[in-house]
Amino acid sequence: MNLYAVWAIYAFEMARMGRTLLQSIVSPVVSTSLYFVVFGAAIGQRIPEIDGVSYGAFIVPGLAMLMLLTQSVSNASFGIYFPRFTGTIYEVLSAPVSYFEILLGYVGAAATKSIIIGALVLATASLFVPLQVEHPFWMIAFLLLTSVTFSLLGFIIGIWADGFEKLQLVPLLIITPLTFLGGTFYSLDVLPPFWQYVSLFNPIVYLVSGFRWSFYGVADVSVAVSLGMTLVFLVVCVIVVWRIFATGYRLKA
Repeated sequence: MNLYAVWAIYAFEMARMGRTLLQSIVSPVVSTSLYFVVFGAAIGQRIPEIDGVSYGAFIVPGLAMLMLLTQSVSNASFGIYFPRFTGTIYEVLSAPVSYFEILLGYVGAAATKSIIIGALVLATASLFVPLQVEHPFWMIAFLLLTSVTFSLLGFIIGIWADGFEKLQLVPLLIITPLTFLGGTFYSLDVLPPFWQYVSLFNPIVYLVSGFRWSFYGVADVSVAVSLGMTLVFLVVCVIVVWRIFATGYRLKA
């Protein structure tokens, strides 16, 4: 494996994050703060606590997961699409670098960025409410698995998209609505039985539930099921990427 090439791609993508701190770091943190103030202040006055956890603290894992999912997809999709759009992808393709090494570089950088943003979101939330992490190992595990899985999804979107409109289609019209309807701001127990059943078909429910369990030990679904579903998403994304390259796809501009 050409580790120098993987590191070069990774370092270049991370340097781009440093050049766009306002968009990459400040914007997600400010957005999370606004979510927290609006939902925590407005709804928190009517719902003092859920499952023994104050409402303000209850929504923190969901907000972190919301930013983690959207940033993972956006960073990975833009990271691979932009060089295709500008034509600079040919510089990468002309180098002795395999598709797997290109994948490692771009997905690794996107996952790292989203983890940094997720950590900043949690740090920002801790300024508003006291946070506790009952299962730190599983919190880190869900953080890593989710960031890598959705970075892979973003990579798939980036090589599928042939325009900036398609690049934003999945994050805006699919991932964000599913996250809002996936128990980010509420527990499934507050829903009528029919909608509780329907919500189980939303894959984001398992991610949010498992991540929240790692903080407070409460979950809408079994943590084993949440972990299993997360691994299933990861495997599906890996298979899709492998099939794309196995069928002779070329990373052309």
